[in-house]
Amino acid sequence: MSPLPTYENPKGLGDPLSAYAHVARAGDLIFVAGQCGFVDDNSVAGPDVRSQTLRAYANVRTALESQGASLRSVVRFVTYLTSSDHVAEFYAAREEFFAEHYPDGEYPPNTLLIVKGLVRPDLLVELDATACRQ
Repeated sequence: MSPLPTYENPKGLGDPLSAYAHVARAGDLIFVAGQCGFVDDNSVAGPDVRSQTLRAYANVRTALESQGASLRSVVRFVTYLTSSDHVAEFYAAREEFFAEHYPDGEYPPNTLLIVKGLVRPDLLVELDATACRQ
């Protein structure tokens, strides 16, 4: 029988907005709950897609590092945008972030969804990630 999953809310991430954990670990898999552009006091990094995207990726990185993993451990991202009008700005921000964190050009798979809205109206982008233990 395998051990039960563990759950954590790492330092450097804002408090969860409700009853959930930012990170779950089950065996060699790490699941990062959807991360938005929140800074650690739960305010938003900025009103634009670029600021929120860069901070959301940084939050995913913080979550992974709390588990001894890194962005290179990611096997899949899922991205949620609140408008198709934000796609180009999201792509530019992702390319900026990935240039630093994936310099070899080996990027994990990503599913991009356009949704009606996120948990708060000031949020424009959310990312979740699945990773493996290194």
